[in-house]
Amino acid sequence: MSTNDRNDKPISIARRRLLQGAAAGAAVLGFPYIARAAETIKVGVLQPLSGGLENLGQQGVEGTQLAIEEANDAGGVLGRKFELVIADDKTDPKTAVERCRELIQRDQVVAIFGPVTSANRDAIQPTIERFKTPLFYATDYEGGVCSRYIICYSGLPEQWVSPFVPFLKQNYGDTFYTFGSDYIWPHKMNEAVAKSVALAGGKVVGEEYTPFGVKDFTSTIRKIDESGAKILVLDVVGADAITFAKQFTAAGMKAKCKFAWLGYSENYLPGLTKDESEGIVTVANFISTLNKPEAKAFVSKVKARFGDTAIVSNTVDAHYMLTRFFIEGIKRANSVDKEQIINHVTGFSLQSGNGMVRLRPEDRHADLNVVIAETRNQRLVLVKDIGLVKASNQCQKS
Repeated sequence: MSTNDRNDKPISIARRRLLQGAAAGAAVLGFPYIARAAETIKVGVLQPLSGGLENLGQQGVEGTQLAIEEANDAGGVLGRKFELVIADDKTDPKTAVERCRELIQRDQVVAIFGPVTSANRDAIQPTIERFKTPLFYATDYEGGVCSRYIICYSGLPEQWVSPFVPFLKQNYGDTFYTFGSDYIWPHKMNEAVAKSVALAGGKVVGEEYTPFGVKDFTSTIRKIDESGAKILVLDVVGADAITFAKQFTAAGMKAKCKFAWLGYSENYLPGLTKDESEGIVTVANFISTLNKPEAKAFVSKVKARFGDTAIVSNTVDAHYMLTRFFIEGIKRANSVDKEQIINHVTGFSLQSGNGMVRLRPEDRHADLNVVIAETRNQRLVLVKDIGLVKASNQCQKS
C-alpha cells in the first residue's frame, strides 16, 4: 500500500476536490502546502491523501479544516489566527515518519491531526514523544494507546463491539463468521467480537484474514456459505471492502447471512449500488441522517462549506470535534505551549454531531455516544440509539 515516488501520480477525484476546496491550505503529492500568514499558530495535518485510503484522509482534512476556519472567522485565539500545514503520509509508515518530522522540525507546528491507520500512528509515536508534540488521533482503533502526547477521539472495541454483538445475536442468529484485513485493527476487533459472542451465548464458526489488494474473494465467500454462519462481521478496509461487498452480493449471500460491517460509513456508499449496500448494518458514533438538532446542524455546516455532494461521515465529525477540543484547550490554557495544551484539552464536554462528548483526563480518550445503523435505499438510517458508552481506562493494564 505504500508509494515511494512523490510526483508521478495523477491527482484523483478525491484529492482534486481537496485541492480545490482547501482555503487554509492544500496538499500536494509529497510536500505540505503552507498558506503563509504572520504570527499564526501552525497546526499540522498528517493524513493519507494517496495510497488507498485517500477518501478517509480527505474527510479527516475537511473535519479539521472546518473547525479551524470557524475559529479563524471568530477572530482566532489569543489574538492569533491558525494556519494549517497539510501533509500526505501516502498510507505508508515510513513516509508518515518523514512527514511527521518535517511538520515538527521544519514547519514548527504545535500539534498534529491524523493519521488514519494504526500502523502509521504507531510508526510516528516515537517521533511525537521525542519532540513532545501532541498528536490528535480521530480514527476508530483497537485500543491500548497510553501516551501523554496522543489524544484520541476514537471508537474502541468496548464502545462498538460490546453493544453491537448482542444486538446482532438477538436479531439475526447466534453463529458468526469474522473476515478482516490482515493487520492489527481487524485482528483486535475480531478478538473482541469472539469474546462478546461467547458472552452472548453464540459461536464464531469461522475466522479469516486477507492481505491487501485481493481481487477475487470467491473462496472466502464459499467458506462463509459452507460454515452456515447467520452473521458475517466484516472488517476489511478500503477498496478491498468494496470489492468483497460486490462479490458477496452477486453470490446471493445477503439472503443467507446478515452483513455486519465494522468501520462502515457513508464513505463507502458511493462505491456500491443500491442492491449491494441494502441491509448492511453497522455501529458508529455518528451517521449523517440522525434526527437530532446537532446532527442536522453539522450536516448543513459541512455541505455549506464543501458542497452538497460532500460526504458527512463519522470521520468528518470525529476530526471536527477533536479539533474543537484542541482549540478550546488553547483557550483554557491561555497559551500555545504544547505541554499546557495537553494539560487543558481534557476534562470538559463539547456538543458533537451526536450528543455531548467528553475527553477523559486519565487516558486522553473520549466517552462516545453510539448508534446502530442500517443501509436502506443507499442511506444509513438509525436502528438503535445506544447512548453514551464509556470504555475502560486505556492506561490501566488489564
